[in-house]
Amino acid sequence: MNSQNRSKLNQILRAWPQGTVAVHSWLSERGVYRQLVDAYRKTAWLDRLGRGAFIREGDSVDWTGGLYAVQKQLGLSIHGGGKTALQIQGYAHYLPLGKGALVSLFGSPGEKLPVWFRKHDWGVKLRYTTTKLFPPQGNPGMTIKEMGAYSIRLSSPERAIMEVLYYVPRGESFEEARLLMEGLTTLRPGLVQTLLEACGSVKVKRLFMYLADVCNHAWVKKLDLSKIDFGKGKRMIVPGGRLDPKYRISVPVDLSR
Repeated sequence: MNSQNRSKLNQILRAWPQGTVAVHSWLSERGVYRQLVDAYRKTAWLDRLGRGAFIREGDSVDWTGGLYAVQKQLGLSIHGGGKTALQIQGYAHYLPLGKGALVSLFGSPGEKLPVWFRKHDWGVKLRYTTTKLFPPQGNPGMTIKEMGAYSIRLSSPERAIMEVLYYVPRGESFEEARLLMEGLTTLRPGLVQTLLEACGSVKVKRLFMYLADVCNHAWVKKLDLSKIDFGKGKRMIVPGGRLDPKYRISVPVDLSR
């Protein structure tokens, strides 16, 4: 490797956080084209993670390091959400985050996870969902989580619990959703208000408020429900359940206010 290529590599490594993926387009923008990538691989500086995706030689990269590249290098709105976001932020200690855990990612309609991300074995189960639950404009309710040398974008707890409720009852159980809601005693009412007004799912909004009432959270009193569109008619969430008269959703018979 000549001195010019070595200097370029040093510049790349300084801009490339350890524990993350670098995609080919990001490398190309910095003058590292395919031929030079091949040269770096031969000299044991880079490893190929998948098609168009690379890691530092010998580096340990998990799914969050891949998500970093998806967000920062590819510019996609895909983010960690639902239970995954709650776990990372310490709101679901009893749920596993290690090998074999379920990782929930959310994106806007039309956004696809890169093939290299989908096909790589991260040691977790990936669940990727595209929804219109919230408008892409402004992408409300997001937060940044520092992961050491890099950071990723996650749903705030206020948004994450609504993403959990999006899956109830087929992908998440009613009981677990209630348990998660019980721990959310410090949600910010201003952000909750913004998210409820922006949320595109009547089911999620009704179920969120029902569980918040069941858990008797103090922040509920600071919400202005008159500004939230709860839709019309009844919604069946739990087959064979009882009808909650306030929010007009079916809930488990043994779950009382």
